[in-house]
Amino acid sequence: MTTTRIALCGLGQMGLPVAGRLATAHDVLAYDISVERRAMAEAHERVTTTDRLDDLAACDTIVLCLPNPAVSRSVLGDLAGTISQGTLVVETSTVLPTDVREWATLLAPAGARVLDAAILSGVAQMESGTATLLVGGSTTDVESARGVLDALGGAGWSRFGDLGTGMAAKVVNNGVAHAVMVVLVEAFAMARAEGVDLADVAAVLERPDGGLVRPLTHRVMERVARGEYEGGMPLEAARKDSTLALAMAQRSGTPLFATQAAQSVYDLALAAGLGRADYAAVATLWEGWAGAPLTFEARTGS
Repeated sequence: MTTTRIALCGLGQMGLPVAGRLATAHDVLAYDISVERRAMAEAHERVTTTDRLDDLAACDTIVLCLPNPAVSRSVLGDLAGTISQGTLVVETSTVLPTDVREWATLLAPAGARVLDAAILSGVAQMESGTATLLVGGSTTDVESARGVLDALGGAGWSRFGDLGTGMAAKVVNNGVAHAVMVVLVEAFAMARAEGVDLADVAAVLERPDGGLVRPLTHRVMERVARGEYEGGMPLEAARKDSTLALAMAQRSGTPLFATQAAQSVYDLALAAGLGRADYAAVATLWEGWAGAPLTFEARTGS
């Protein structure tokens, strides 16, 4: 077990449990502007704190866990003049892929390197050692950070590709989660207005053939992945069902926002002549708009 001292910048809601997990395998030097948060961090064995950001530059590995990209940019700007050649910065804050690439450019003159290790999980998972990391960076840098990644990613971590790809995967995941949250609330509001037991609705949605799971496991993982849209449920039928949902909600006075936006996509797909194709063919609209295929080699059990 390595005893290399790891620097940590940021002891907020996620940063504090990150300090605890790092301390299971490393000595940790942590910085935060809050005296209170520093005191809380020092309750962990092997964690010491500092009120001087520059002190972190003495460590070979610096982990960032900060509230937004602007703070990360400011911290690295301050450290750029004192950071040592070969230092590896591990960005765990949720930022854009272009941000971590900017960090790399910023630190390149000093000979420092950057790795993105987005935390997929929540605070409770980090505290319990069951968090998952989505990693982007060169294979050499990833290998150099293995001790940090193993300590933080108790449930596992995966390299998605070059610098920024881990953050891209995290942003995509969060975008889906936040959009699905709106769709689910709309669905439950519709069900409540019609007198349907909400527990029954939840049970239907979580089924393998339910409306929450099957669009991913069948329509995306099978049809979109292979670009196969013959047969299946016709898009015109899916559009009809979407229209019925809008009509039912209108009659009960239930506002729908995400569902209405999705209906617009089916209108466009129908106008594009996709009415008899499986409704997963909406993917071809984005292929045309973005100029890139959405087919891929699906991996089961991932």
